[in-house]
Formats: sequence, C-alpha cells, structure tokens
Amino acid sequence: MINIEDQEQLLKLISRRIKKNISCYAFGGTAMMFYGYKNSTKDIDLVFGNEDDLSVFCEAIQELGYKKKSLLGIYKKEKIDDKNAPLMFTRGEERFDLFLKKIFRTELSEKMKERLFGRHEFIEKDNSLIINILSKEDIILLKSITERENDYNDVLTICEKDEISWDIIVDEAIRQSKNGDEWILIDLEETMNKLKEKFFIKEKYFKKIYDAQSARKK
Repeated sequence: MINIEDQEQLLKLISRRIKKNISCYAFGGTAMMFYGYKNSTKDIDLVFGNEDDLSVFCEAIQELGYKKKSLLGIYKKEKIDDKNAPLMFTRGEERFDLFLKKIFRTELSEKMKERLFGRHEFIEKDNSLIINILSKEDIILLKSITERENDYNDVLTICEKDEISWDIIVDEAIRQSKNGDEWILIDLEETMNKLKEKFFIKEKYFKKIYDAQSARKK
C-alpha cells in the first residue's frame, strides 16, 4: 500500500528519473488521495496522451524496481483481451495500471480534460512530471468500467463524501457510447443500480441510459 506521504515521495522520485517533461491523468486511487477521499492505495491508475510520455514513465518506474506483470487475477478476461488494456507494473504490493489514450474502450475525452479537479507538478531535477486529476464524476465513470475488486467500494466512498452530478456522468457515458464504446452504458447502469441500495438516484438518469441503449439498437 502507498499512503499520501509515500505517494508524494514516489512521484518526486519518478520526476528525477524522467528524460523529458511529461504529463498524464490520474483517475484511480492516486486521484482519490489528491481529493482526500482515501489515505492509501495499492493501485495507481494513470492514462497518458501519447506513447512517448508513457514510454518515458515506464522506464523511470522500472529504474525504481517496478516489474511488468500479467493482468491475470486483476481484470476480467474480456478486459485483459481488450487492445486498450493497461500495462501493469508492480513492486511488492504496489501497482501501476498505465493506459494509453483510452481506458479500455473509453477514451480520455476533451470534456474530461476540461473538468479537471486540479493539477500537480513535480520537478525534482531537470524535467517536470505533471499529474492532472480528473473530476470525481469521471473517476466514478471510469471505476464503473474497470470492474476490479475494490472499484465499487471506491465509488461508494466518493458518493458518501461528496455531492455527485449524475448529469455529467450519464452524458459522458452516452457520448462515449456514440463513439463506439458499446459497454459503457451497461457497466454504468450496473453500478448505478448497486448504488440505488444506498443512495437516491433520480429515475430520469436511468431513463436517459435506457433511451440511449434503445437508440443504439435501431
């Protein structure tokens, strides 16, 4: 596990080893720690906008002792077989899940980039590592599609601690579905139905999903 202090130190160490300025987007446990939703995480989820930045980052963390590992046991088989599945690097119980442009079939959209919670820049030597923090709504949406062991519990935590705009989440899912992500509405609906046992979610949001699903079938 990595706590808040560990995360700060780790990102500083990575910034010392990168060979150029790079930026990425955080949407998992790392993002939740920046928000203050949780105090520790074992999986750091990042998505990169280009292959060069991803390659430089991978080289840096391998210098710190992280090893590339199989996704077996972490993701469902259909996720592992997806062409946009992440690269996974581990060191002990710590893990990086690194995506390129898409989180499986869901793209890092311009809307997501506009809704940032904030950005953190780490400069320890010559180059900077910029971590952009996605919005809480986009974190919920992306955790709905990754479907790992603790993702739903993380969604619960966010909903317990903050007010959520379901308009943002549902509209982004519909936009992604129109761009070819046929599973996102199904995954989101499943998450929302689970959440209904603990939180009030207006029926109009489910109707928007059902209407979008019906439109796709025509």
